[in-house]
Amino acid sequence: MWRVAAVRGLRGGGAGAPRAASGAAAAQLRRRLESELEDIRGAGTWKSERVIASRQGPHLHLAGGGAGIINFCANNYLGLSSHPEVIRAAVEALEKFGAGLSSVRFICGTQSIHKDLEEKIARFHQREDAILYASCFDANAGIFEALLTPEDAVLSDELNHASIIDGIRLCKANKYRYKHMDMQDLEAKLKEAQKHRLRLVATDGAFSMDGDIAPLREICQLAQKYDALVFIDECHATGFLGPSGRGTDELLGVMDKVTIINSTLGKALGGAAGGYTTGPKPLIDLLRQRSRPYLFSNSLPPAVVGCASKALDLLMESNAIAQSMAAKTQRFRSKMAAAGFTISGKDHPICPVMLGDARLASVMAEDMLNRGIYVIGFSYPVVPKGKARIRVQISAVHSDEDIDRCVEAFTEVGRKHGALS
Repeated sequence: MWRVAAVRGLRGGGAGAPRAASGAAAAQLRRRLESELEDIRGAGTWKSERVIASRQGPHLHLAGGGAGIINFCANNYLGLSSHPEVIRAAVEALEKFGAGLSSVRFICGTQSIHKDLEEKIARFHQREDAILYASCFDANAGIFEALLTPEDAVLSDELNHASIIDGIRLCKANKYRYKHMDMQDLEAKLKEAQKHRLRLVATDGAFSMDGDIAPLREICQLAQKYDALVFIDECHATGFLGPSGRGTDELLGVMDKVTIINSTLGKALGGAAGGYTTGPKPLIDLLRQRSRPYLFSNSLPPAVVGCASKALDLLMESNAIAQSMAAKTQRFRSKMAAAGFTISGKDHPICPVMLGDARLASVMAEDMLNRGIYVIGFSYPVVPKGKARIRVQISAVHSDEDIDRCVEAFTEVGRKHGALS
């Protein structure tokens, strides 16, 4: 009976034909949405998606015929997204463990490779335990609500990633926001928060929009002085900052003073997907019991787990890939500064070319693509108003010739649009 009804439904509606909801409320919603979208276009902040017709890497093919494009806007810091050993590990995991688990972890979704990867992550960060998530956004959404109560306080840098901000919004702790990397303001907030049971300072290790690195030494000193814990998001640090790529806590010598680390598998560590929390074992055990994104999301696909596991193996075997980035980053930053551009941050492969005007950033990015350089303009609400920029990201697999060509294109386009005199 149900088959007959289904066939009739398909015949009646025309298979594949788009349907729009009818009624006055639906029409009113459509008008409002179209007006908001037009406002975005008018402000010059419309975000178009370019369609890539090749694998991720320093050189791309775009759908529609764009070939030989040099990619300067991926988080593929170590070039592992297309590393042959990483791809082979994904294929082997897919063949052995299947496409997915069709379930959450505590019901029917934990395989041996998930446990092995969690152990490897904890060992890499020199922590007691780790827990996997579908993304670091989920890890940030899941930790604060599970850990903090109305008796506690969380102190957050004002420029923290949106996922940290959203995660903090979900919890019932008392919320304090301190000025970006301002240690005097953080200390004032810590003094104010002394009345609460537990105090947690939350910060990005490396800030993704500005390429600057949190002053973790000073943060940890203040945390020790005021009996607080330190949480860092290491998405733009794991794998390449620090002598062995363990992140900003290793870079700044405070690995024993940072309590909790959240990070991603979707950037330097293979670039596929996934995130994690690593820290004290009792915390990880609690997250397995209470963290909603963990409890109610399917487990990571085996192919993703295989990618990340191999990426960690490569990092722990040698730090050569991570060390190769410093010279390339310095090459780009020094040449762009010599050309007259202002580059935010310091010594990080995120190199924001500061332009200020949203429309200028968008137009210049499009003109760069016409010259074979793939970059993206960032403007409000991704960054504050008046601080639009084109964010360039250096990868270990960029050649010196790639970097020089990018600088030359920026110089030409900057002069054309009045960004350079």
